[in-house]
Amino acid sequence: MTTKYIFRYALAASLVVSAASCKKSLDLQPISDATVNNSYNTASQAEAALAGAYNTFVSSDYYIWDNIYTSDVRSDNHYAGGDNPDFFQYDNLTLTATNSKVYGDWSNLYNGILKANTVIQRVPLITDPSLAADRKAQIVGEAKFLRAYHYFQLVKNWGGVPLVIAPVTTTDPADINVPRASVADVYNQIIADLTDAAGVLPDTYGDASVNKARATKGAANALLAKVYAQKPDRDYNKVLTYADAVISSPAGYALVSYSDLFDNNHYNNSESILEAQFNGTTIGNWSPSLLLPPSITSTTWRKFITPSKDLANAFDSEGDVVRKNQTMLFEAAPWVDEYWSATVNGVIPFPYKQRNLVNGNSTSRQYMLRLADIILLKAEALNALGRTGEAATEVNKIRTRAGLGITPAATQSAMALAIEKERRLEFAQEGQRWDDLVRYGRAETVMNALNETNLITGQKVNYNMTAQKELLPIPQTELNRNPALTQNPGY
Repeated sequence: MTTKYIFRYALAASLVVSAASCKKSLDLQPISDATVNNSYNTASQAEAALAGAYNTFVSSDYYIWDNIYTSDVRSDNHYAGGDNPDFFQYDNLTLTATNSKVYGDWSNLYNGILKANTVIQRVPLITDPSLAADRKAQIVGEAKFLRAYHYFQLVKNWGGVPLVIAPVTTTDPADINVPRASVADVYNQIIADLTDAAGVLPDTYGDASVNKARATKGAANALLAKVYAQKPDRDYNKVLTYADAVISSPAGYALVSYSDLFDNNHYNNSESILEAQFNGTTIGNWSPSLLLPPSITSTTWRKFITPSKDLANAFDSEGDVVRKNQTMLFEAAPWVDEYWSATVNGVIPFPYKQRNLVNGNSTSRQYMLRLADIILLKAEALNALGRTGEAATEVNKIRTRAGLGITPAATQSAMALAIEKERRLEFAQEGQRWDDLVRYGRAETVMNALNETNLITGQKVNYNMTAQKELLPIPQTELNRNPALTQNPGY
């Protein structure tokens, strides 16, 4: 983090308070009308500080739509669309350290970490008798979950990053010029935070909408399953343990109809483990206005994040009509698209999982954690452990839900590819594809094998994918301001 941003966000986090907050509600409108000296003395102030920490999920570009660029657009799933050169760098794998979105997302994530750090440090010191000891422990556990979630995004995208695990209240370079920790150390911190959180968080809070808005034991176990699968020295026995803990949770997670996941009428459903709570009034999602076609937005400027031909072909090759229709909507576009139509008014696909548009203040959501992800991670773990038949059983739960036949994969290697493809079709537009390709060691193979032609120039696109491009560049602004940082290779 830079001096300016560490100080600004640490100070902002220390001022997050609210008038009153029920422990079962999640008011994501923090009020900063108190002073530093009286900000952390009462139960309501503790709850408000936690609400401020959750606010990152609904206020940062990274969680609203940039994560789709870092994963789906950077991979074979989507093109950038739109007209922003910084987004084209994700699409073409030509990212630079001066990319404004790379810097913005880095800052967004550290903002969330520093708000969580303040809660973790200050709440245990509160002596208000109305703040019960178990609730105090839960608040700290929720904040540790949030810190782990943000660090997981950082380590996946940038590798080893500075570990900041306490609020920073000084501009002394000796305190704020933090060097990069190793990838292993970052993952160890994530695991420690999630293990602590799982030990104190409840399975449910007693209210369906709150259960999906706040960190629960199920959310902590789900993220642990993902972490143990993604870390370089992955541990598939641990993946299996934590996936099973989620699947058998007293919270009663269960798959729902795939169309119900995205029709805007069934959020906080039984499949959802965690989702950002856009309500369309005080907390609205603005991204659908940038994604949806003219027939819905009533605007004719070029929209962003266009599903790729390769993704459409992947759906078609499986006969996967159900998930394709929930993922993309085809419509004539009053602009030229370099991959789908070289002429105006050609038919192109638009991203469709966030489809609710209400004056740019939408309730559309991305699922942050959902059960299908955990079921397919369980299948991945079983297959990696040589239990391919059992893996097929788990994969077929997801295929059956999509109206497809059972997987024909019989060998371990064939099953691994089948699971990879299943995850692609299941989670397109949900910010997972790049992580999967890197985890399977297939990012170079898949990206360099793509057959994409720019219809305007007539030239085949060469992505020149290398192992170094698996990570994003450290933002140049951060390197300039923090001499202790080093750049990732290749940038």
